[in-house]
Amino acid sequence: MQHWVFGYGSLIWRVDFPHHERRRADVRGWARRFWQGSHDHRGTPDAPGRVVTLVEERDAVCVGAAYRVDEAVFEHLDHREKNGYERVPVTMRLSPTNGAAPGDDTVNGVTYVASPGNVAFLGPADIDDMVAQIARSRGPSGSNRDYLLQLAAALNDLGVKDRHVEALVERLQ
Repeated sequence: MQHWVFGYGSLIWRVDFPHHERRRADVRGWARRFWQGSHDHRGTPDAPGRVVTLVEERDAVCVGAAYRVDEAVFEHLDHREKNGYERVPVTMRLSPTNGAAPGDDTVNGVTYVASPGNVAFLGPADIDDMVAQIARSRGPSGSNRDYLLQLAAALNDLGVKDRHVEALVERLQ
């Protein structure tokens, strides 16, 4: 059986899993925010980094990438997204492919969300405090700074304007 998975963070640019199809997609009612702590990838338990999660926001639209995957891929993704993330059902709107006319390409799938209350959730903070934490954090998967910059580049490649990510990059540089 195949499923759709929506990626809005590192799943956009660090695709280390097999998939049948990748499409630009969006989910409505969710906003991308650097509010999740990373103790296992971009930081350590003593000095967590900051990575993205989705937070509910009524009029928000989060653009990312959707992947059509086999069920077996979830073993890998569940392990990769283990630090406070849970699979959450979402409805995605897929972008048309190969110049096709826009249609109603709406599909049900899942994404990984780190909800408030999980052990690694950091929540909102002053932008300068978030940037300072991102600038100094490093973990087994590399620097938190690289995570932010790679996400910003991937969003740029998709033609996505994300004010939250752009503000962090601007302050970081």
